[in-house]
Amino acid sequence: MPHYLEDLDAGQVFTTPGRTITEADVMSFAAWTNDNNQVHTDAEFARGTRFGQRIVHGMLGASLCLGLIARTGVFEGSAVALLGIDAWRFTAPVFIGDTVTCTVEILSTRRTSSGRTGIVERLVTLRNQRGEVVQQGRMDLMVLTRDAAILEP
Repeated sequence: MPHYLEDLDAGQVFTTPGRTITEADVMSFAAWTNDNNQVHTDAEFARGTRFGQRIVHGMLGASLCLGLIARTGVFEGSAVALLGIDAWRFTAPVFIGDTVTCTVEILSTRRTSSGRTGIVERLVTLRNQRGEVVQQGRMDLMVLTRDAAILEP
């Protein structure tokens, strides 16, 4: 069930289901972004790096956050637009085989001048299976108000 502006308050935290990142995910991401850096795609090369193995593309992790958040249903049907990704940090490597989950903390909400939408400031955190923060930043969102959702065709 979607959460509209009126359903969201500072301090609320939503946690997504987990997802294990596969080699196919990494290779597919490399193919469609054309980011074929060897640290992601070449196991032998990556073995000689400080990580000792291939790492997942940073933006694949950020993209997975959006998909994992969608799986919660919290913003499905109420989201109007992703407003930006700000102060995003890659704090630890993500490896093929890691299972990641995402938390969304509502920092603040405010109604826009139209009265039909609102801005939700969100802190999004991606964690691995050990609970370590691997990525974090702001992903603010415009959402519908409950009244606007009723009026939508």
